[in-house]
Amino acid sequence: MQTRREMMKHSALVAGLLAAALPLSAQAQAAFNRAAFDAKSMDEMLKALGLGKPTESKEVTLTGPDIAENGAVVPLGVASSAAGVKRLLLLVEKNPNILAASFDVSDAVEASMSTRVKMGQTSNVFAVAITGDNKVLFAQKEVKVTLGGCGG
Repeated sequence: MQTRREMMKHSALVAGLLAAALPLSAQAQAAFNRAAFDAKSMDEMLKALGLGKPTESKEVTLTGPDIAENGAVVPLGVASSAAGVKRLLLLVEKNPNILAASFDVSDAVEASMSTRVKMGQTSNVFAVAITGDNKVLFAQKEVKVTLGGCGG
């Protein structure tokens, strides 16, 4: 059985740990680029990220279904064999906001990510790899949606 004094000591320890975690949360918020996620077009999104025109490349791979039966959960993957990849993006052209996912990567991990996204309608999907020297490489694919996921 704990005494009141031990309980207060444990509570103070937990409060200290939570306070120490808050600056990490602030750093994560600083890394989040709201303008990029709010962009309505690829040009607007690239401008928000401070990037130039993308180049189609065989070093970037996009995986996803040809036909998505439910637009609410469309599995997509992006991978790149290019050297020095620092960020991977998934873009859905006809979604209200084009940027669906952003992954920061380093040399310590394989540049390959997958997730599920919402798609409101049939659209071109882009997998984008950004290298350390700000080269923007992409691959694209049309994904047909039979049941919309954005309120359809």
